[in-house]
Amino acid sequence: MAEQTTLRCGLPLLQPAQAQKHVTVNEALMRLDGLVNLVLQSVTTAAPPATVTDGLCFAVPFAASGAWAGQDGRIAVGSNGGWVFVAPSRGQQAFVADRGVTAIWTGSAWAVGALTMGAFGAGLSAGLIEADVAVAAGTGFASGVKVPAHSLIVGVTARVTEAITGTLTSWSLGTAADAGQFGSGLGKGLNSWAQGLLSAPMAVYAPLELRLTATGGAFAGGRVRIAVHTLALRLPDPVAA
Repeated sequence: MAEQTTLRCGLPLLQPAQAQKHVTVNEALMRLDGLVNLVLQSVTTAAPPATVTDGLCFAVPFAASGAWAGQDGRIAVGSNGGWVFVAPSRGQQAFVADRGVTAIWTGSAWAVGALTMGAFGAGLSAGLIEADVAVAAGTGFASGVKVPAHSLIVGVTARVTEAITGTLTSWSLGTAADAGQFGSGLGKGLNSWAQGLLSAPMAVYAPLELRLTATGGAFAGGRVRIAVHTLALRLPDPVAA
């Protein structure tokens, strides 16, 4: 029996003497539009969006609901107001839009941030944690931005997205242990920035929260966008008992 779909992308193939060939061709093109240079909107969204956009792709997580139920691990591609599902192949890469990093399919899950992937699943992953932080009144405050445990901090960047007000002359970005670890003497005006690149990556074994500290006065208001850049080691895959 002739193959009905292609091996890697699951594209439907034309069959001998097939009627309405354009339907099959259009479906294949729709899948290609979504799968080539794959962008996954999310790998954690468990329910499909109310409105389907043609070509928009999601990684269906385990225990998904609605139209995605029973499609765990597959790629959901928006097509003609519904969804078509394609199984990813091991080593396939994608950009994860809501995380800002790439991911690699290990054969059983998307390794978000993966830069490398060994034969047994081990590898090196990059991480990016972004948040918009409202400046709290006072001389300093915890940002709510936390570096995850068991990671290496490469650096922290920030940009003022709403001018910082108050009696301060400048501000610092750091941690409780080192107030200016990622920048000091920072500006208050719109688009002022910090680029806190560490001379060597810093290992973090417990969650670490970033702090903003005022210099020469106190904060009154404003907003800062913070991004933490990390690396992490990924363990080899578990072995079945």
